[in-house]
Amino acid sequence: MSKQRRYILLSLLPALALLLVFTFYPFLQGVVMAFQNYVLFDLTNVQFIGLQNFETAFRDAKFLSALENSGYWVFFSLALQFLIGLSLALTLRKKFRGRGIYQGFVFYSWALSGFLIGLIWKWMFNSQIGVINDLLMRTGLIDTRIGFLSDPKWAMTSVIIANVWYGIAFFAIMLLAALQSVPSDLYEAAEMDGAGGLRKFFNVTFPYILPTVIATTLLRAIWIFNDPSIIYGLTNGGPAGTTHILSSLMLDKIIYGGDYGMASAIGVIMIIILMLYTVFYLFATRSEKAGDF
Repeated sequence: MSKQRRYILLSLLPALALLLVFTFYPFLQGVVMAFQNYVLFDLTNVQFIGLQNFETAFRDAKFLSALENSGYWVFFSLALQFLIGLSLALTLRKKFRGRGIYQGFVFYSWALSGFLIGLIWKWMFNSQIGVINDLLMRTGLIDTRIGFLSDPKWAMTSVIIANVWYGIAFFAIMLLAALQSVPSDLYEAAEMDGAGGLRKFFNVTFPYILPTVIATTLLRAIWIFNDPSIIYGLTNGGPAGTTHILSSLMLDKIIYGGDYGMASAIGVIMIIILMLYTVFYLFATRSEKAGDF
């Protein structure tokens, strides 16, 4: 091995060591624990039990509810975040007085942690002193205060609203950067061909930013699926587990039950779901042809 190759290898060793210790080892340990009866309060009885944790999970009504909630959580959060974020990015692309201040307000939410946003919206949704109930009462839209976080009919909608507000900034930032890279001569050529605003958007703007759209929606869907912080800050999975998603249920198994085996099994199921979603999404969008127009 040449000196240059040895130097490169030695330079990479610290990073590889960190990956092995903090990423690959915990991942492999979690996969092993998914097939074990690993309960923190009964470590003397740890043993391999095969697929029993997975069978128990799919027979558990709370797990099935969390699985269904995860689908609603990801789909509606992602769709609304993208549509509103794209609208804001198209607006911010234009020059107008106070645009910098407006951008600061739009990007503000992305600077906060998910758990903190959950606490903020928890106060806003409060049935007694929350600003949302107060505004609805003042405008005459409701006669009695709504328990947004205590009523199972409203709880899931409420946490999705908070998550939408949180994620709009991500799409606004990424799509604004993509929009600013669209060459102006493409718009000039489209105008010469008599294209209006909608035709320019669908024939020039959207095809050009399509690679960014595919990458951002894929990444954001994975983040939304994996992130339970807003739900923990808002409802902690309540009322009666109606707002649990898979990631928050997994944490619940660890924090309140010490059941690392069941939590690991849920984690493995989440990994399989994300792998299937990623393969299907990239195949459906034909990402290798993204941007060709």
